[in-house]
Amino acid sequence: MSIFRRLPADVRKSLATEPGERVLTFAAGAVSGYVVATDLALYLTDGTRVPYEKVDKASWDDDGVRILTTDGTWHAERITDPRMLPETVRERVNSTIVVNKHVKLPGRGGVRLVARRRPGGEVRGWTFVFDDGLDPEDPGLRAQAEQALEGLRRSMGV
Repeated sequence: MSIFRRLPADVRKSLATEPGERVLTFAAGAVSGYVVATDLALYLTDGTRVPYEKVDKASWDDDGVRILTTDGTWHAERITDPRMLPETVRERVNSTIVVNKHVKLPGRGGVRLVARRRPGGEVRGWTFVFDDGLDPEDPGLRAQAEQALEGLRRSMGV
């Protein structure tokens, strides 16, 4: 199979892309449809659009890809020939990360503070990723994380 194949026109037209959004690469799903990477999002075979700034984790294996979004939703796609998708998704997701810093919390482990932005856009928000074993719903812990975030924002000007 040539890596220079074009995405079928009917598939391209069916994507709910934004004005100016460009297709970068694609791969056929193992069962049906296409997984399409644009400069702004990953489109799954069922038409789901996953903006890169919403991807928390993407893992690839011989069967395809599993994606965890920042809202805790898992997506899985079976892909037998991923072509350039893994590299493209990795690069696009990494381009959304403005700050990724682990901060120790007083006597309790730590929290990773992550600022994400839409490709080419402004910082859209911060995410707290607490160390394993810490309760992200603990108000005292969240207050410590908020304080750490405020210090980081002041020191980095973000």
